[in-house]
Amino acid sequence: MKTKTIPTEQSLGLALSHDLTLISPSEGFKGPKFKKGHVIEEKDLPVLRSMGRENLTVLELEEDEVHEDDAALRLAKAITGGNLEVRGPGEGKCSLIARCDGLLDLDPDSINLINQDRHWIVATLSNHIPVKKGENVASFRVLPLAVKEAQVKRAQELARPISILPYDPKKVALVTTGREIAEGRIKDVFRPMLEDKIAPYGGSLVHYSIVTDEREAIGEAIEEAIGSGSNLVVCTGGMSVDADDVTSSAIADKTDKVVIKGVPLLPGCHFMLATKGPVTVLGVPGGAVFEPLTSLDIVLPRIFAGKHPDDDQVRSWGVGGLCRHCPVCNFPCCSFASR
Repeated sequence: MKTKTIPTEQSLGLALSHDLTLISPSEGFKGPKFKKGHVIEEKDLPVLRSMGRENLTVLELEEDEVHEDDAALRLAKAITGGNLEVRGPGEGKCSLIARCDGLLDLDPDSINLINQDRHWIVATLSNHIPVKKGENVASFRVLPLAVKEAQVKRAQELARPISILPYDPKKVALVTTGREIAEGRIKDVFRPMLEDKIAPYGGSLVHYSIVTDEREAIGEAIEEAIGSGSNLVVCTGGMSVDADDVTSSAIADKTDKVVIKGVPLLPGCHFMLATKGPVTVLGVPGGAVFEPLTSLDIVLPRIFAGKHPDDDQVRSWGVGGLCRHCPVCNFPCCSFASR
């Protein structure tokens, strides 16, 4: 990459090698009117003349070099998946903006490999967290004004699509267990909590039942919930190891496959996920009634986005698995979310 000084009129299509400052007392403006790397266009010429710029110092790229804006655009084409739009380039940077609410889905290994080239900078939000429409989920750029063609091709080959997985507005059934609730001695406070948790993902509670702690009664309630047309059945209570805790056994009785039983997350380690055909059945520990944030909050957005975790993924959740709201993104446990 070289620089040379040429008459302003001959600079069309070339990139500036440094910022050009404009001082306008009448407008009260002083600052860079044209940034380093800006490619001169026809509309810029009158402005440059008004600034007294008869000559410009511009970049002259070698045959195997790619301008920063072109490099960012090429990576954007390779890395942009569903429900995202590209903003930029500007000063060598592109950003990916969510077109809808949903779950951010990306390949962390791909991002890490691209960043092994120190001329590339790719930064994203944590993987598998909920994002809002219009939110910036990733930005990337090259640090110099130009990079080698081979560096751009390497980044393109390593890129894997970043996508937003929209939520499926599921019908939800709740089976609450516990003799003390079934006999009216205490109120079921989990129902309004669950309704609040599923609402952001378009979920609606369409079936509700309260049963005692007997395995057979819980099993019948699960069968009824599955038969109600619900896509997601949530069973709460009786998930621990006491003699009366038989909810997990009842779930296993009435489903085809237990996918997850026990997670390295606290609170809510006795969480369970099973399936019956297309229906997902969850076993939620009673601690969800007392704790504002548990393993349920980690898994729910993934379920609504159709990104069910499997047991191998769950085993890696221990580091960062003490549930809390991240002070940066306000989502649970973003420290482990990339897995």
